[in-house]
Amino acid sequence: MEASAVSHIAICTRDMEQSLAFYRDVLGMEVICDGYTDPTEGGRLHNYQQARSSRRRVSLRFGVGKKPTLTLTSHPGEALTGAPLKLDQMGITHFSFTVPDPEAWLEELSAKGAQLGGPRASFVNAAGRIRSFYVYDPDGIIIQFDSGLSEG
Repeated sequence: MEASAVSHIAICTRDMEQSLAFYRDVLGMEVICDGYTDPTEGGRLHNYQQARSSRRRVSLRFGVGKKPTLTLTSHPGEALTGAPLKLDQMGITHFSFTVPDPEAWLEELSAKGAQLGGPRASFVNAAGRIRSFYVYDPDGIIIQFDSGLSEG
């Protein structure tokens, strides 16, 4: 058996509108689906920490045919527990998007008010270039942007 690609990444968010403002308006992702689903559908409650009665799901992508997509979920009117992981904790700590010019993306996201995952100087490699950098989404989830190259 062999998987062909990652189909989507899912993030549970405390505030859907705040997350949409970030992923759609700051990062420039396109909403391709927005609706409510039943969290009990298909007996899925065993995948939740606690029983939920509502679920909003919004899927986004960077462009037509682009994979993976990003799925934001929220549970309107219900409190969430937990905190995002840091890079040295067990579990999925971040996800990364390959971009053609990480330095230009860093400048644009900074200008749009994205919270950088460290000082700008910490993203400069030994050759004086930015090949990768981190930002935090509104819930504190780490997102990396990189050149797709394995060097520094």
